[in-house]
Order: sequence, then structure tokens, then C-alpha cells
Amino acid sequence: MFTKIVKPGGEQPDELEKLIAETLMELEVNSDLKNELRELFISGAKEIDIGDKRKCIIIFVPVPLLTRFQKIQVRLVRELEKKFSGKHVIVVGQRRILPKPSRKTRNQKQMRPRSRTLTAVHDAILEDLCFPSEIVGKSIRVKLDGSRLIKIVLEKAQQTNVEHKLDTFANVYKKLTGKDTHFTFEI
Repeated sequence: MFTKIVKPGGEQPDELEKLIAETLMELEVNSDLKNELRELFISGAKEIDIGDKRKCIIIFVPVPLLTRFQKIQVRLVRELEKKFSGKHVIVVGQRRILPKPSRKTRNQKQMRPRSRTLTAVHDAILEDLCFPSEIVGKSIRVKLDGSRLIKIVLEKAQQTNVEHKLDTFANVYKKLTGKDTHFTFEI
């Protein structure tokens, strides 16, 4: 029924995912994104609260399709934000973290790929979050109480496009990874 959503493991989509799939079908039929959207689908969606009674929609897409989504992401996000009454929309790749092999599980025949490690997945999520903008710097500030704050510096060229979403990026990254971040632009 919904060709725009393919859940991993054959799960049934929830209401938000069905609504996004229907919206993508409408955009495929009606807009100039027809050719680009024809073979694309999503693997899930989540709505999170970002404070001040605002919400954000995170759309998870399969990693092999992520580059094709990113080619049309600016136009697609603009259309989806119109449809969902100004809620911020973010496209993130659906990635899996494999557990670190312990002494008992070390007898596996295959090594764990770098792309499935916790650090690699968290860095890739960060890249996906602020996609139109590139990350040009990153530093970790460790406070006296042991808490960490990751400071991310984005390129100046995209400041007008993503500046209004910086608090959304920080809140979404905190929800997905549990890490505190602060986004700024290069000087």
C-alpha cells in the first residue's frame, strides 16, 4: 500500500510514517521533483519535541539512498515544511551500531566494520543533520564535573540557510545520541 516507506524487518508503519509516505507520493505526482522521487523511499520517521512547544520531524532513509536524497534535500525539506505547518524536517541515514566485541564474542569470523562503530555512526549522524552546510571544525570541551560539550563549527557560506535551525540540530543530536552540542559558524 505504501511504496514510499519500507520498514526494516517488515514492521508496520505508524501514523506519522504513513502521513510522510502519503506526502512524498503527492509530491511525486504533483511537483517538479517527480523524476528524483520516483525510486526513493524512507525507512522510518520520528517526531521529537525541541522545546518551546515546537516539534521536529526526523526522516530516516536507507544509507545507500542518502546521497540521492541529499541532491534534492533543500527543495524536498522546503516542501515538507510547508506541508507540516512549519515544523523543521531533517533527513538522516538509518545506520546500525554493532556492539564492541568482547572476549566471549571474539570468535566471530567477520570483523566489525568501522562504519558500524559508535563513533563513526555518531559522526555520520552529525554530518547528515547539518547537510547543506559542511562541518569545518569540531572540538570537545570537558568541564570540571566531567560533562562534555561538543562545539561544532559550520561553514559561513550556508549561514543564512541553516542559522534558524541550529537549536533544532543540537536538540535532535542530543535525542539521537545523548551528547550535548553547540553549533556556531566560522569567523
